[in-house]
Amino acid sequence: MKSKVYFAERRATSPRKSLPVKLERIFDKGGFNATISQDDLVAVKLHFGERGLTTFISPVFVRRIVDKIKGLGGKPFLTDTNTLYIEMRHNAVDHLETAILHGFTYATVGAPLLIADGLRGHGSRDVEVPGKHFDTVKIAQGIIDADSMVVLSHVKGHILTGMGGAIKNLSMGCSSRAGKHMMHASVKPEVVPEKCTGDAHCIRHCPAHCITLDEGIAVIDQDSCIGCGECVVACPHEAIKIDWSSDTQGVQEKMAEFALGAVKDKPGKCCYINFVMDVTPHCDCHGWSDSFIVPDVGILASTDPVAVDQASVDLINQQAGLVNSKLKDNFSPGEDKFCGVYPNLDHGIQLKHAESIGLGSRAYDLIEV
Repeated sequence: MKSKVYFAERRATSPRKSLPVKLERIFDKGGFNATISQDDLVAVKLHFGERGLTTFISPVFVRRIVDKIKGLGGKPFLTDTNTLYIEMRHNAVDHLETAILHGFTYATVGAPLLIADGLRGHGSRDVEVPGKHFDTVKIAQGIIDADSMVVLSHVKGHILTGMGGAIKNLSMGCSSRAGKHMMHASVKPEVVPEKCTGDAHCIRHCPAHCITLDEGIAVIDQDSCIGCGECVVACPHEAIKIDWSSDTQGVQEKMAEFALGAVKDKPGKCCYINFVMDVTPHCDCHGWSDSFIVPDVGILASTDPVAVDQASVDLINQQAGLVNSKLKDNFSPGEDKFCGVYPNLDHGIQLKHAESIGLGSRAYDLIEV
């Protein structure tokens, strides 16, 4: 049976057709009212964005969702989890300061903020899943304790998984730091010695402290490496590369299993809104926003995270790719844009595995609002 995905296009031709108004309309048309009951503690799961980034979901949109939840008698709180890598969202104090810096204050969004896995990212519970890789996954305590959840995802590319949407937001975004390590552990980056300048950017960003300099060249201790990929992004010289023969497929499959764990105890109590705008080649965990790879598409919503991600990818691929971006190939409408950025990655793996374990369906009907 096909899932329903609701779509509001990016164009706005009058105040009544503005994006915030369309967002409220898509919330109502999508039947999200049924997912929230009186006095529910509602987790509004989003990504507050790393400092230096400009493409996180605007607090203007978040406030509209918060007001809709309150109108249904719910008690919303904005939430995210601490990062595995060492930056300004590594602990709850710095994380909350970053969120406030980006405009996520109570005065702006009308809801309190909570870092779901606690002060240092250790607050989680084990959830059983019928996985290929895991029997149990570590989900943040604040996610589990919430009665319902509205998942707001900015769709973009990702250096390890090809793309990130609702599934990534549920998995990496709802797990503790230990859970993130479980997903990343099988991917190993390698140094390209002739490109390394010894500037130590990688060392400063490595959460596992597994990189050292040997005669001015970075060396990665593969036994200690946790596979987070932060060194790859941190290096301005492209001197560290992912070993694509390693288990990047496993990372995506593990993500799908964690995503299932995040929603397993909330049947009929979760809804998903994907913002397919400002589609950057990199994750929002980076401290900058590169040029967009396609024109803005719009907002999609569903009660099925697999369907909403599949529809997002399909609509992105229908666009003409933008020149002067990280897109290297597949510029024509109908060609896979994320593969045009990361030709060695099949981002469809996460969708296929998510469907196979019962998280949702890749088959959908697109309903324009």
